Amino acid sequence: MNTPKPAPIAPKPSGKQEAAPGRPAAASAGLQSGAGGRASSPQAQHDGGQASRQAAPVRPAQQPQRQAGAQGKPGSGAAAPKAAQQPGPANTGGQAGAAAAKGAAAGQGPARGAPKPPQPLPVVDLPDPATEAPLRPRHRVALASFVAVVVVPTLAVLAYLYLIAADQYHSEVAFSIRSEEQSAGAAAGLLGALTQMSTGTATDADILYEFITSQSMVKAVDERLDLRTLFRKPRFDPVFKLSENPSIEDLVDYWTRMVHVSYDKNSGIIHVQTEAFTPEDARAIAQAILEVSGKLVNELSEQARQDAIRYAMLDVQDAEKALREQRRKLAEFRSEYRIMNPEADVAGQMGLLSALQSELAQALVERDTLLSYVTEDDQRVQQANRRIDAISARIEAERTKLGIGGIDVAITDVIGRYEELRTDLEFAAQAYTQALANLTLARAEARRQARYLAPHIQPTLAEESLYPRRALLTFLSAVFLFLAWSISMVLYYNVRDSR
Repeated sequence: MNTPKPAPIAPKPSGKQEAAPGRPAAASAGLQSGAGGRASSPQAQHDGGQASRQAAPVRPAQQPQRQAGAQGKPGSGAAAPKAAQQPGPANTGGQAGAAAAKGAAAGQGPARGAPKPPQPLPVVDLPDPATEAPLRPRHRVALASFVAVVVVPTLAVLAYLYLIAADQYHSEVAFSIRSEEQSAGAAAGLLGALTQMSTGTATDADILYEFITSQSMVKAVDERLDLRTLFRKPRFDPVFKLSENPSIEDLVDYWTRMVHVSYDKNSGIIHVQTEAFTPEDARAIAQAILEVSGKLVNELSEQARQDAIRYAMLDVQDAEKALREQRRKLAEFRSEYRIMNPEADVAGQMGLLSALQSELAQALVERDTLLSYVTEDDQRVQQANRRIDAISARIEAERTKLGIGGIDVAITDVIGRYEELRTDLEFAAQAYTQALANLTLARAEARRQARYLAPHIQPTLAEESLYPRRALLTFLSAVFLFLAWSISMVLYYNVRDSR
């Protein structure tokens, strides 16, 4: 029995080619079909399902099964290869149309896996890049204060320095204190150079360094050069010139601004730099400082020499006074005991007394011998008595010559007192001799100068002005004004925002 075969369903190329460019239309058609999908007939649903199956892409995993199914069914073998051999763009449009049709048949809109149609981007109005944002009031206040506090004063300083300020010239001089012949005492300074009697610790250069910046130096130079006139030469420079009718204190303060002194303690060199409104005035001030400093050194040297001679004379006078006092005491001792040199006199007198006493002892022995065999009325006994009396009288006379005055005074006490007086006299004599030697040395040192001022750099004459340093002063003024303005603005806004 012959069974009728179903006709093979061939894909419609025309429908697939229309679905590719008309992708939104297919989606809208699917939406319309979905809206009335429930009211359609089963035949329409079957047709839509067939169409979606024909248009759906074949996944790689399912392609062998579909090919196997197509071989098992008669009439479907030619349709599947044709569908697989469609071109890329047309096939893609057909797949999208099939997905839309499937969604429409199901009544649920487009498939989830289908790409969404491109949406138009919203239009945003961008500001013109050349147009700046308007300034706020606080910005205007900050800008105005910056101009008033920083810009305007800086320009004023710049204009004053380059248009009004007078040029200043400088001169340099360097010197040190030297000596032709230095001794161990001279190394301590001028005040103790000759006799090593100085108790100060300051050196000559230290004294001179302090003197250059002192009021005495200013007065000495002012008497020579009239500093008030030199420092007031510019007419239209009230900042850098000396004020009107200055006092001595004002002149000293201005002197410290125009005269710079440095001292190197290792080498002992003092370097002085002077400034004035003309090169000649600057050099004249430096020359005056050099001359006044040399005069000071000479005065200190002369004063040191005079002090040394005066001290030596005082030493001689004291030594002479002490010597005279010891001589007077020795004279009183000799007058009291009637002896010149107790040691020599006592030695001679003691020898004579010893001889007399020996002779007296012998006479006494002879008399005793005569009395042993004769009577006292014997002429020989009386003669022995007369001899004994004579020897005793001689001994008493010799003792009187010694100044003892009696046998009750000890000779040792007399000699001890004499030795004490003699020792004091010798010490006073040595002190007097040393004082005379010191006086002679001081007078010899006074005949030559021990200190003098040795200039290493003579006062120079400038050819161009180096002061005031206009660029540096302008820069520093701008920096300080900017810092002051920044701090003020920070404090102002902090206080305002905290309210």
